[in-house]
Amino acid sequence: MPKKNFALIGSGGYVAKKHFHAIKKLKCNLIATYDKKESNIIKNYFSDCKQFSSITKFTNYLKKSKKKVDYLVICSPNNLHFKHIKLGLKMNMNIICEKPIVINKYQFEQIRFLSKKYNKKINSILQLRFHPSILKLKKLADKTNKMNKINLKYHTERYPEYFKTWKGNDIKSGGIILNIGVHFFDLMLWIFGNLKNSLVIYNNKFNAKGILYLEKAKVTWDLSVKKIKRKETPKVDRVIKFNNKEIEFSNTFDDLHTLNYRKILKLKNSNLVDAFKSIQLVNNLKKNAI
Repeated sequence: MPKKNFALIGSGGYVAKKHFHAIKKLKCNLIATYDKKESNIIKNYFSDCKQFSSITKFTNYLKKSKKKVDYLVICSPNNLHFKHIKLGLKMNMNIICEKPIVINKYQFEQIRFLSKKYNKKINSILQLRFHPSILKLKKLADKTNKMNKINLKYHTERYPEYFKTWKGNDIKSGGIILNIGVHFFDLMLWIFGNLKNSLVIYNNKFNAKGILYLEKAKVTWDLSVKKIKRKETPKVDRVIKFNNKEIEFSNTFDDLHTLNYRKILKLKNSNLVDAFKSIQLVNNLKKNAI
């Protein structure tokens, strides 16, 4: 497979490092990045990568570059994904974007139209689908046609700085159900089938809880983000129970993004439609929230 050239928007954020790692591990090139905040670690991966704090200078550089950029990677705040996807498509690049790929159906329809117009692929990062425990869970679910009982819990503690970023701004992040829940709702839809019904028990800035009725499971979900003092050590409680049996899901794996990248580079088609299912679910949940 020919090695690809990448550009990236959002290089100063936490998740960007996972993309640097994946691009480097697959022996591809990162040509240029854009972020208002400079990244101190890019040079550890790509010594020749150009960093820009101006989106205009970033795009002008890519337009004039002798190296064809195959993929634009988007790690910007959720509310900017739509804008940056359109930018990449108009510059004749395929897209790799962090979840949620867009925020609403209008944006989805627009980028799907542009994807066809420019004949470019749009792929969302769905890295948790490559987690070993999740793959085992999918195999278990595929072997049964009965209605399964799932308990999904994700409680995480964050330092005050987190809530001062775009992630703590519901307008920019989409709130806890979209910013955090979309990762897990994607897994539930992928493993247990389409949504039949739903109930939101409560939904606020820090906590959300509800029930999903899917084709092959009743999913009780519970999300929480708690602010803690800087001197404390953040705790994460991440649990998935399958018919009352806990699925080990506490460990994280640095190479999940790499596995996701490897599949994306092999795909002839986009995963755009599949990735939008969880976003549509979130929009439905918000409408039904108490």
